[in-house]
Amino acid sequence: MTYLTTPIYYVNDLPHVGHAYTTVLADALARWHRLCGRPVRLITGTDEHGAKVQRSAVEAGVTPAALAEATAGRFRTTWDRLGIGYDEFVRTTSAAHRNTVTALLTRVHDAGHLRPGRYDGRYCVACEAYTAEPVCGLHHRPTEQVSEENWFFRLSRFAEPLAEWFDRCPDAVRPVSRRNEALGWLHRGLTDFSISRANLTWGIPLPWDPTQVTYVWFDALGSYLTAAGWPDPDFSRWWPARHIIGKDILRFHAIYWPAILLAAELPLPERITVHGFLLQRGSKIAKSGERTVALDDLLDRFGPEGLRYHLLRDNPVGPDGEFSVASVEARYQADLANTLGNLLSRVTALVVSRAGGVGPAPRPDSPLARVADSSVEASAAGWDAGQPAEALAATWRLVAAANSYLVSARPWRATPGSAEATAVLGDVLEALRIVAVLAAPALPESADRIWRQLGLDGYAPRVPDDLAWGGYPGGRPVSRAAPLFPRLAPVG
Repeated sequence: MTYLTTPIYYVNDLPHVGHAYTTVLADALARWHRLCGRPVRLITGTDEHGAKVQRSAVEAGVTPAALAEATAGRFRTTWDRLGIGYDEFVRTTSAAHRNTVTALLTRVHDAGHLRPGRYDGRYCVACEAYTAEPVCGLHHRPTEQVSEENWFFRLSRFAEPLAEWFDRCPDAVRPVSRRNEALGWLHRGLTDFSISRANLTWGIPLPWDPTQVTYVWFDALGSYLTAAGWPDPDFSRWWPARHIIGKDILRFHAIYWPAILLAAELPLPERITVHGFLLQRGSKIAKSGERTVALDDLLDRFGPEGLRYHLLRDNPVGPDGEFSVASVEARYQADLANTLGNLLSRVTALVVSRAGGVGPAPRPDSPLARVADSSVEASAAGWDAGQPAEALAATWRLVAAANSYLVSARPWRATPGSAEATAVLGDVLEALRIVAVLAAPALPESADRIWRQLGLDGYAPRVPDDLAWGGYPGGRPVSRAAPLFPRLAPVG
């Protein structure tokens, strides 16, 4: 069982390309697990409580509930458009989530891990984080002075259990640079933090003190348990989780969240995969302002799969990546339109004109077989390691080899129906079948189109069996179709 989660996204603004990167990454990894025959549950959703949402609603002249309803709808519409195959969309304003958070709070409170206290310090509304800094380092906005009576989580109690977890599970937080960052916080010492807010009304009330609402991060982190079905005992069918997050929320996931689970005597996450930021001109892409990248505009121009491919191919998981519309266009033209799309168009046209529209079977000793074996090994390793960029680079080595093979063999010069032409076309069709399997997590609709054009209607591949050379049966009707990735119209 594989239980994958994205963060849940604040509803104070619309989805942007940074949200899309995290969500597409999670979706692609979920699709790879499904190709491997593993049961998978993919969770995403929206974080709808807290000071940031309440303030945004006031500025928009609507209620927080109305803002949450509208923006959650936009997230769902966008994820559907991007082909995100989520199994559940969690909303923190739902009754099920309120029940989960209330049960979690009660368990932690009854176990003696909460205490009353006074918070006097700074608070960053943009990050929904307690801080000692007068200016937020991430958002470059002033923080606010807060003074209120709260309930505090005794985080300091869990330094030793967390250290033991990091030692016992060295791959629990990856890449290693992020693990080391989390260990740095741990070694510098842990401070109890407030899990409630007194001067806020938009949130889940504490069950033993309804004058306080739950701190938005305690609320949001509980969403992972909500979607797993906790406190129903059957939740263990899916739990523990594999979280996929951006580096800006590492502390909440690698320190606070495991400590809360320890306090509740629940299993810790199986893995926390941390990716870097998407940058534009060296700065983190934002929801609004000069670094805004309109997600709808990107989808209109490049289509869901053009954007999905770029996000996965050009952004290895771990470091920051530079993003620009020009880079999306360059990758679309080079890899999708000119290479994969062109290969499919050429070979299907040749099968129609030179082989009567019937796909030949590949040769066992084809020159492409060895390239395919190498690409399959490297691509599968990339997907298994949670590195789609490596997987797709390996897959496109086979695409490039098949294009070169077709050009050098020149089957269009052979006599129609000849053994020479038939052999070459069968080999390239088989290469395309394997490419479609390997690329399916990134390009699910395109993979399906390739299989259908190769006469493989209803094809449901499984890894590793369907990655072996020789799987294309031959004798299937091959069809021409509109370009898989149409040429982009000039801008303006």
